Amino acid sequence: MSAIGYSLDTTNVVRLPARAADVEPDENIASIIAVLQEQLNLAREGKLRSVAIVSVTADGGAVGTQWSCTNGDIVSLIGKLSVLSHDLMASRE
Repeated sequence: MSAIGYSLDTTNVVRLPARAADVEPDENIASIIAVLQEQLNLAREGKLRSVAIVSVTADGGAVGTQWSCTNGDIVSLIGKLSVLSHDLMASRE
């Protein structure tokens, strides 16, 4: 038991590799990382209320949406993500 009264159960802990897979430096990857870092900085400073992300797999085969927001923003963000996702899918064709 730890000092604050909780025991730490590590039976379901997934071990991650010590280093990331070898990936060639790429302008697109650098751009994704830069955007995410900018959003993280704004979140740390308390300047964000909501975040919405549309992710497209490297082969373009799948589009995913994720969001983190206050209850009042959820409908608007889901709508915007839906429109953006449809636009991304249409642009592939």
